Amino acid sequence: MNKMTLETYQGVAERAECLFDRLAVEAAFDRMAEVLDQRLATLDPIVLSVMTGGVVTAGLLLPRLRFPLRLSYVHATRYREGTQGGALEWKYRPSDIIRGEHVLVVDDIFDEGITLQEVVNACQHDGAASVTSAVLVEKERDRACDYRPDVVGLTTPDRYLMGYGLDYKSYFRNAEGIYAAADRDI
Repeated sequence: MNKMTLETYQGVAERAECLFDRLAVEAAFDRMAEVLDQRLATLDPIVLSVMTGGVVTAGLLLPRLRFPLRLSYVHATRYREGTQGGALEWKYRPSDIIRGEHVLVVDDIFDEGITLQEVVNACQHDGAASVTSAVLVEKERDRACDYRPDVVGLTTPDRYLMGYGLDYKSYFRNAEGIYAAADRDI
């Protein structure tokens, strides 16, 4: 994991634009929870947090859900600390535990859509009874894939985002808002 100097970190933070503050993001989590309560309340799902960005989304979403659920994770990545996606790499695929189960896949962002589409396809291939997906943020952009998440908290312009689990070179996942990195930092 590459380390950023404090000077670089502060510069990136100062140049970033806040798209959604904490209150707007928290309201989005509340809306997502209402929709998921309606869809999954009787299904006793297994929630799969997509590592690593989905950890924050799952951590803030789960306490809002009012139904029985079990938590696990899936680890598939295309970014490897960079700002451009590459080929999907599986680090953990929970094939055995989801067979015959209803699954909720939780991730931080729906960007190109390839990672989430591959995770959902893998769950279906591995025998999940049903698969629902929820993301905190969906970028407004053209995509090569046809898949779309079932539940979306916020939509944003197609910019490089950070905060609430979204990272910029492994940093800013803890930012208290959704920020767009300045063009010069991408």
